[in-house]
Order: sequence, then C-alpha cells, then structure tokens
Amino acid sequence: MRWIRPLSAQVDEAAELLGGKAHGLVVLHRLGLRVPAGFVVTTEACRAFLRDGRLPDGLGDELATAVTDLEASTGRRFGGSRAPLAVSVRSGAGVSMPGMMNTILNLGLTTAATAGLAAETGDPRFALDSRLRLLSGFAAAITNLDADGVGAVLGGAPGRGTGDEEADLTGAIGAVEDLIRRRRGRPIPDDAARQLELAVRTVLSSWDTPRARTYRDLHDVPHDLGTAAIVQTMVFGNRDDRSGTGVAFSRDPNTGGNVPFGEVMFGRQGEDVVSGRALTRPLRELADREPAVWTGLLDALSRIEGHYRDACYVEFTFQSGELWILQVRPGRFVGGAAVRVAADLADERVIGRREALLRVSAGHLRHVRTPRMATTERTDILARGLGACPGVAAGRVATTADGAVRMAADGPVILVRPETSPHDLRGLAAAAGIVTARGGPASHAAVVARSMAKPAVVGVTGLTVDVAGGSVGAGGRTIGEGTLVTIDGTSGEVALGSPRTVTTTAAAHLHRLLGWADDVSGDHSERDEVQRLSAAHAVLRHG
Repeated sequence: MRWIRPLSAQVDEAAELLGGKAHGLVVLHRLGLRVPAGFVVTTEACRAFLRDGRLPDGLGDELATAVTDLEASTGRRFGGSRAPLAVSVRSGAGVSMPGMMNTILNLGLTTAATAGLAAETGDPRFALDSRLRLLSGFAAAITNLDADGVGAVLGGAPGRGTGDEEADLTGAIGAVEDLIRRRRGRPIPDDAARQLELAVRTVLSSWDTPRARTYRDLHDVPHDLGTAAIVQTMVFGNRDDRSGTGVAFSRDPNTGGNVPFGEVMFGRQGEDVVSGRALTRPLRELADREPAVWTGLLDALSRIEGHYRDACYVEFTFQSGELWILQVRPGRFVGGAAVRVAADLADERVIGRREALLRVSAGHLRHVRTPRMATTERTDILARGLGACPGVAAGRVATTADGAVRMAADGPVILVRPETSPHDLRGLAAAAGIVTARGGPASHAAVVARSMAKPAVVGVTGLTVDVAGGSVGAGGRTIGEGTLVTIDGTSGEVALGSPRTVTTTAAAHLHRLLGWADDVSGDHSERDEVQRLSAAHAVLRHG
C-alpha cells in the first residue's frame, strides 16, 4: 500500500483519502496558481497509525523518497548547511476542523541548516527567528501548552529593532529547548529526517486530542476519519519587509457583499494571523504595500471562485514580493451572508436559481435577520472592537474556558479572553458570545464563532483580562467576573448591562430568493419564511 501522494494536478483521488486541504491544493495546481511543492501523507496512514500506535510499515521509506524528490525540484537540501530546504507539516482532515490539530513550520532547520540559511540570506536574525518558530511549534504540540504557555517561557518573542536581536533570539531558543527537554525528557532531534518523522507522528496524533474530539462531537464529525499530513516547501513570510502572510475571502463573510475581505501581516508567518496574538492589518493595505501581490491575489480569488462557483477562502504567504497560495476552501457562509451570496451568484448567472435555493438552509434563515443593540446616549459602552460574527449576546463575564463551562449551567455567559486557542473549545461551545483583546476577522476566535453562529467581538484595543484576579479592564474601568455585559457582533460594541435590541429588516436578497422559492413550489400563500423555503426544497429534491 502507498501512504504518500504528490501534490500535483495529476492526482485524482478523493478528499476522504487526501484530506480537504490537500485536495484543495490539487485544485490550485489545476488552476495554474503558485503552490509550494510538496506531498501528502494520506488519511489511511493516520488510521493505521492510530490503530497500531506506530507509523505504518513502509512510510519511512516513502518519506525519504518524497523528500529526495522535493530536493530535486527545489535545488535545495533538506537539513543541509548550504541552500537548506525547510518544510511545513500541516494537518488536513477530510472535514475542516479549524485550528484543532497541530502544525509544524520551518521543519528541517537543524543547527547546521539554520547557520546555512543565515549565511545564504545574510540575515542571521531571520534564520534564528525561523528556528525559534520551529521549536515553539514542537513545544506547543508536544507539551500540550497553548501559545500563552510557550509565550510565558519566552517572555515575549523578540522583534526587529529590539536591542541585540540575535542574542535575544538565541536566548529564547535555549529557553524553548529547555522546556522541551523538561517536558519530553529529550530534545528535538537535530537531524532533519528524524524531525520530519516526529512531525508527521505529532500531526497524526493530534487527530485524537481532547480538543479535536470535542470539536467533532460538537459538529457531528465521525471520529474514525483520521487526518492527512501535508508536507510542503516553506515560503517565509518572515523573510523581510516585502514578505508576509494573510487570509482572504472572495466576498465579505459577515454580509456576503461582493468585495474581498480579510487581513494581512507583514514580516510574519501564518500562525501569527490565525492565533490572534498579533495585530493584523486590513487586507486592502496589501494593495498599497505590495501591488503585484494584491493583483495576483485578486486573480487567484477570481479563478478559485469560478471553479467552486461559490465564495471562497484562501490562506496565502508572500516572500520578497512573490505570492504563494497555501490553502483554499469554499467560504461556508452562514445566515444573511449565505442568502446574499446564493442570490448574487444566481443573478450573476454563475449558478441557477434552483441551485441557489438548495444552497440556503432553514438554519440560514433563522439567522438572517441580525439583532443589533439599540444604543442611545444612555447605553454604557465599556469597549469597542471588531465585529467578527453578527448578532447580539448578553451574559455574565467568564475569563477562562473552564469558568465559562461552569457558569453556563446557571445562565448565559460571555467568554472574554486575550485571544482564544483550540484549548478553549469547551468554553467557546458553552458561551453565548465571545470577546477577545487581540486578533482580527480570521483569528481563531472569529473563525470558531462563525462556525458556531455565535456573536463575537475581537481586537478590542486596551482590553485586559486578569485571570488570577477574575476581572476585565477597559477604558480605565475594571469589572469582575460575573458582571452582566451585552455584545454586538456587527458593530463590535461591548456594553454593560442589557440594552434593548432591535432586529434588522429582511434584505432584498431574501425577498428575491423567497420569491423564487414560491415560484418553484407553486404556492404563493402567506406563510413564514422557513415554510416557503422548505416547500421549494421538497419539490427540488423529490420532484
């Protein structure tokens, strides 16, 4: 049995075997877009690994062959001291599970390879930063610490222009290596091939972590699917000031409007965007900073949307002004955004009206009229951030995931965190709404909130969360855990108490779509919206 497939336009196997992420990369290859070279360890290998407790026979040899092929295609050597090849190892199940499994970046940057990268680029700071990110990724995965735990060891990652950067980075690398030795009992191998084997085991094992199982329980995903592990040549978003990383939707996931939406970071790598730990910039700033990258991204979004005939989501990195697409999937919008996209695509003649109706569910209609806070001069606004998922939620403040689960037994809670991570999933599920001090529209908190249709406010500047003291601070005021607050996931406002809410009227897109539904069912009588849509679905599905 073969456990590995190349990532190429010629691969013709299902997402159940390749995983959704690798299947999307094959699509990108077919569309002629720039994708880092790589290969995928299939979900079959994961199932065998979880069943037997070890990597399946023959996988080690296949990994060696696949790496040799990567070396040949890139002209670089894995772990080499000259022109070193570094790779990423990412999870990718057949069903999307955002942030629930492990990723290891910059793999293969051994001590010798790091020195070689520094010599090749003339930038020791970049090389050391990349090695630190490798070790930090392993530390988070192996020790089961979240970003806060690893960050506490580092005392804050060094950045450009902060004194003796190389000394700071070298010290941080030593601290993470010490953490790994204490928790694991031995260091990360300083051999690229052994690092790769460890990374593949780490990613496959993450399918069975408690947070991943909780996510699958919440979303009715079978536990026996397994994840793939995608290995790709690194593109360094932290290479220089003309490098960076970002995420983009072809249309606005909050409204469904036909305008690109997302966020970008310059001089950083992908985990910085999705973690929410660092300040992101609106996607449109890419047009001014790197116009060629922006033009390429717009072209990619157009081609991808044309392929899926739907709004899409991409993750991208650019290195020294060159764009690479790392991931793609359909947008999976909810509520009013889903209705608008379906109606607009039908109006644009991308899909037919009948298909548009089938793309909208009764669940979408239940969330199509967005509640809003009816703010007045008497509304006590505690803080403002970015609305990440529309809707209004009121509840008592909880500052930890465990606290949210405990307090939710007595009534609605609002989970308030500096940022969220997969370790917070139980609390996110228990909460009525989510607030984070950091992060943007593509942060972990925002993505999970949209998947659960929970109002969320992210990137609240000046918000502090004192877990030990059980309090939250903003605007010079401090409130205790248990204080009643209301959040508006459209405006990004966080208010004390329970202000009055209003519900927006139905948009023209919904009226148009329901008119099509009545034409299909042949029933133009007065009924509620769900009944009108369900009648059309019955005709379309059962004729």
